Amino acid sequence: MADSRSSGPAFAVCCLLHPLPAHTSDAAAYVRRCRTQKSSGTSPNDHLGRGRKSLPGRKMRLQYYRYCGYGRHANSIPGKQWKGQFTTIQESGQCLGCGKTLESIHLSPEEYEFLKGKIMKDVIDGGDQYRKTTPQELKRFKEFVKSCPPFDIVIDGLNVGKSYSKVRDSRALLHVVSQLAKQNLRLLVLGRKHMITHHSQWRKNEMQMIQQQARCFFADNISEDDPFLLYATLNSGNHCKFITNDLMRDHKACLSDAKTQLLFFKWQQGHQLAITNRFLGSKITFQRTLSYDTVVQTTGDSWHIPYDEDLVKRCSYEVPTKWLCLQQHT
Repeated sequence: MADSRSSGPAFAVCCLLHPLPAHTSDAAAYVRRCRTQKSSGTSPNDHLGRGRKSLPGRKMRLQYYRYCGYGRHANSIPGKQWKGQFTTIQESGQCLGCGKTLESIHLSPEEYEFLKGKIMKDVIDGGDQYRKTTPQELKRFKEFVKSCPPFDIVIDGLNVGKSYSKVRDSRALLHVVSQLAKQNLRLLVLGRKHMITHHSQWRKNEMQMIQQQARCFFADNISEDDPFLLYATLNSGNHCKFITNDLMRDHKACLSDAKTQLLFFKWQQGHQLAITNRFLGSKITFQRTLSYDTVVQTTGDSWHIPYDEDLVKRCSYEVPTKWLCLQQHT
């Protein structure tokens, strides 16, 4: 197994099973404090487990545990005997290492309704959304959605328009809408009013062609599209997907508790379509959505951990290619 100063499976599982204190906000400062305490005869490990309400960033944890010397061997965890290996996950969600199936990405009907209610309360009706729109415009949008049949795909028009380099925004958006419309999908394009006033990036004739193939809602130029996108997608039902490359971190942060944030991330993974090919004229392709969840998960006697040697932060819609599979010996 890997040494504690590498990023092997044992090192990763130790980081998971022994989290840092919640008050730690700077890894370098924490390490310096630990060195001082270590020189005075106090172990840095004495700090583990005190006042943990939330975890600091993964990179910070890795920096700390490299210093502390955790992970020399997975079997060094008291009372645990572990076997670790790198593995890949099949499209079905089955681990090629141990044969177990990862958790489904799909929310249960109860989880979906719970998340929908929370987003309506914390993101749409509460929080700071009125700084990004007005109560009158939000009411106008809700009435618009109510008057429409459920949508199959909701499109962030501004984001998609800028997805193709060296291409006019309205032409790029028309390219995406036209291909989806040929599949007889009910489409909603969200944008801002400046998109329908003639502009070098937003041609009037191309915007008219978009409006012929999709329902459109154009908010005031000072408004933000994301709350509208979430509202329309959730109100259309669990089948509805949305297209944007936006990570929506601000809206996840607005959610009031960790359980809701995890459900939001899971829902986002299963419903967000991110454009992968950026060549106008080619068939539109999206980052594949999976049937299984891509977060750290355990069954008690096993761990499955999405793994990146370079500590690159993965976007919500990106699929991890490498996993650690850890199994407890019986």
